[in-house]
Amino acid sequence: MYIPKFVITSAILKNVGLIEAAKEVIDTAPLVPAWEKRFRDEARLKIVHHGTHLEGNGLEIAEVERVMQNNEDVVVGRDRDVQEVMNYRNVMEYIDKIAEQSKESEVALTQEMLKEIHRLTAERVLPANEAGIFRAVKVVIRNTSTGEITFRPPPPIEVPYLIDDFFAWVQSSVGKSVHPLLRAGILHYELVRIHPFTDANGRMARAMALLLLMLEGYQVKKFFALEEYYDAHPNDYYEALKGVEIAEGDLTNWLEYFVLGIAIEFSRVKILVQKLSLDLRLKNTIGGKQIALNERQVKLVEFIERMGVLTMTEGRELLPDLSDDTVLRDLRDLTDKGLVVKKGKTKGVRYYLKN
Repeated sequence: MYIPKFVITSAILKNVGLIEAAKEVIDTAPLVPAWEKRFRDEARLKIVHHGTHLEGNGLEIAEVERVMQNNEDVVVGRDRDVQEVMNYRNVMEYIDKIAEQSKESEVALTQEMLKEIHRLTAERVLPANEAGIFRAVKVVIRNTSTGEITFRPPPPIEVPYLIDDFFAWVQSSVGKSVHPLLRAGILHYELVRIHPFTDANGRMARAMALLLLMLEGYQVKKFFALEEYYDAHPNDYYEALKGVEIAEGDLTNWLEYFVLGIAIEFSRVKILVQKLSLDLRLKNTIGGKQIALNERQVKLVEFIERMGVLTMTEGRELLPDLSDDTVLRDLRDLTDKGLVVKKGKTKGVRYYLKN
């Protein structure tokens, strides 16, 4: 059976600790639903944009956003680039579906998921007989930035056996005894190393690692995007992968890099959540329960959070298309819900967040 070779270093332990601490903060933050949706949408956009850009996709993030909103007809770009974005959006939806199923009963990571993720990733990009089907040809892996060959995957005849052996480890008690964060990193690397398909293996490997993290409880409300970490310094990403081969199969340095990326991203999300100090007010005033705010109210609360106070004049400027009655009604509702305090009278009225 496959046995990964690595050492748990102090750097790995430190970052696993940071990840667990950040996860706790994010998971327990009583954010209002409108903000949760926004953070999820932003993270998903980053995953799709950076995940495809890392592989050479030329669309800008604004164009990717249009494609994800089903407005691909207004995007000027290569058909392949547009299709890749549509495909990776579909991959994320597939992962979400499996993650939801796991809330009802335990779901194991399988080869069928691997093949389906690749099929969705490669749909209309690769020939139909290559999408979701193990390769029958030799390939090399190149750094998309420099064109340099980073390493040569095993010959095609070995692919099915290597995948069988690796998944046997993933599903074994020995494999499951490895911390999920490290197991996700090992999965990521091994799928890139084996390179089971002719193309789109990087996206597939990152998606499978994300799925493993989500099945193991590291969803953190789907606010994070590891692809942004990789795409920010792609040479570091490829060098970290290449380093395993140089180290004769030792995964230690790669796992340090992988876990560091999760720590950086989770810490960023934690800070984002903590900046919304309204969360603590919500927890104190309504026992941690979520309350529904409409988009207008979110804008009003965010303004008060940022500026400390809101006047009616500022409310009109913030929501110029609405009548005074509508703005006042929203502010009155926020006051009734215990989020906002009204002070003063008539033209001197000011609104503050409740302490």
